[in-house]
Amino acid sequence: MFTKILIANRGEIACRVIKTAQKMGIKTVAVYSEADKDARHVELADEAVLLGPAPSRESYLVADKIIAAAKATGAQAVHPGYGFLSENAAFAKRCEDEGIAFIGPRYFSIEAMGDKIASKKLANEAQVSTIPGYNDAIDTPEQAVEIAKGIGYPVMIKASAGGGGKGLRVAFNDKEAFEGFSSCRNEARNSFGDDRVFIEKYVLEPRHIEIQVLGDSFGNVIYLNERECSIQRRHQKVIEEAPSPFISDATRKAMGEQAVALAKAVKYQSAGTVEFVVGKDQDFYFLEMNTRLQVEHPVTECITGLDLVEQMIRVAAGEALSIKQEDVKREGWAIECRINAEDPFRNFLPSTGRLVKYQPPAADLEQSIPTLQGPAYAGNNFGGVRVDTGVYEGGEIPMFYDSMIAKLIVHGRDRHEAIAKMREALNGFLIRGISSNIPFQAALLAHPKFVTAEFNTGFIAEHYSKGFKAEDVPHDDPLFLVALAAFVRRKARERAAGISGQLPGHGVKNTPDFVVVVLGEEGNNVYHDVKVSSYDNSTGSANVLVGDKTYAIRSHTKLGEALMTGLCNGAPFSAQVERGQGKRALALRVAHNGTQIEALVLSPRAGSLMKLMPYKAPPDTSKSLLSPMPGLLVNIAVQVGQTVQAGERLAVIEAMKMENILTAPQDCKVAEVLAKVGESLTVDQPILRFE
Repeated sequence: MFTKILIANRGEIACRVIKTAQKMGIKTVAVYSEADKDARHVELADEAVLLGPAPSRESYLVADKIIAAAKATGAQAVHPGYGFLSENAAFAKRCEDEGIAFIGPRYFSIEAMGDKIASKKLANEAQVSTIPGYNDAIDTPEQAVEIAKGIGYPVMIKASAGGGGKGLRVAFNDKEAFEGFSSCRNEARNSFGDDRVFIEKYVLEPRHIEIQVLGDSFGNVIYLNERECSIQRRHQKVIEEAPSPFISDATRKAMGEQAVALAKAVKYQSAGTVEFVVGKDQDFYFLEMNTRLQVEHPVTECITGLDLVEQMIRVAAGEALSIKQEDVKREGWAIECRINAEDPFRNFLPSTGRLVKYQPPAADLEQSIPTLQGPAYAGNNFGGVRVDTGVYEGGEIPMFYDSMIAKLIVHGRDRHEAIAKMREALNGFLIRGISSNIPFQAALLAHPKFVTAEFNTGFIAEHYSKGFKAEDVPHDDPLFLVALAAFVRRKARERAAGISGQLPGHGVKNTPDFVVVVLGEEGNNVYHDVKVSSYDNSTGSANVLVGDKTYAIRSHTKLGEALMTGLCNGAPFSAQVERGQGKRALALRVAHNGTQIEALVLSPRAGSLMKLMPYKAPPDTSKSLLSPMPGLLVNIAVQVGQTVQAGERLAVIEAMKMENILTAPQDCKVAEVLAKVGESLTVDQPILRFE
């Protein structure tokens, strides 16, 4: 067994690998860029080596620097994690040539299966069912359009070296095929250094289901059940679960055996994933093979009780698999939510900056311990929680890498319990300073079609085609949020009344009656008459009457703490209550189960006066193009005096390895260019002004 390994990655996956190495008694070496000098993985490792500047092409993607770091520190093996060099056959071979073990498959397996064009040809030769398409690299956008028309729309345009949603577009017509080809090539070149692109038929209403495989150097290969990864936004997975609520035992067995046959065909060693697209009749087609550890591997660890990173290390050290196919467990139900630094209320644009507050929910499942040993079956919504993260409170979310903050994983006895645990865990996840997709995740989990498992990869595009707004999410009991706002305000009034030195006759007096004004868009406020009675500061309890409904709330959460926990009508709850920001600084922001309100809690007199206040419209920004996110301005496609049509490209902003194209919302004429190419933009910074 190795005594020291180097982790050629960053973020949560580097921390994840370090945890297992520590459990196995193996020393670890972290590598980092200048942007990551204070990162969590650097702190957790036994040693750390600086690679270079922040851009990954100058640090994490430079094989020479990583090999040199391994040699300098005496690391006998390199774990590549996922992304970066994890599926780079040349890097795997280089490690082997330098006498350093690569904790992953052999380079020839990566060459055969990591390249999507080559892997599809190999799958065809092995008589694995594949999707119709053009499997050779395409040279020009004109050729792409002709091929797409030949296959028949819709088609998927994919970078051969792509992954994680990068370098992938779906085209429904010639225009989208032409533009999609160019965007794919650019993204692929920037992210992977390989601009080859191919096209295949896009299967309508597909499910994305993948099989986890594990092989050793003795020719043994097993499959560790499947993962359901159909909840995706722009081809990037959002929620993953294991097992799948859709496929039958017969389909699971058939997919697993086909995945094993494919892995054996390339002498696969280590952990890998064979991805399938599955139709509604459970016909399945080979999509691609990821020759690395997957982001969503924790859900497989939950239901099997295996530590996949440990298995990878043992295989790389020359050990045989310790389990056979018949030993593979499938116990309980696991769900993973990817917590990303993006703003769901601004079309999921990247959000970078400092984590002013970072407080994940209490976790009792360790990354490196088989999760079946934890209290996942305690029968409540608080056990069976795991958090994989690479950040900490006060740290920075840099713009140079992907947007993942953490992975939140839960394990329950069945799917219903797992969903309940995840909803509760999301309620208790505090992130401030940057935006996160937690409200959106909570809304997805509450969606009736998700609960009944009636979804495919188009689920988010279908149900959230016009974007996401928290107030649009149906809450089981929306008046509960109103009651919480009134309860917190009553608690604040109690504290204010106890302050010494108040002028006689002018001190704060507590009365049970309030008006809670839920602030709406464009002045469409909703008024609720609320009575808070039987308030007892010693027990933190009160009865809150909203309309004709009573909420018996009990909470010892201190004022100023954003995370509020307690009991409501005897049932435990977690919610987030804090002051608003900007123009709504006097309001209370209350969030629970994906729904968020901003409310003013007023006296009845103030409430009646509030109704008389005129609505002040926000300033008109329709004649400006504003940056919707922080990022690098890489292109301005227009010039002063140019007339543009609605939908025409205006500028391109790059953030977190993704190109974001800004288009004209309407026909207009460019009056002024206000930003320069190469400039780092802030949110709402003006780029163009129109006449």
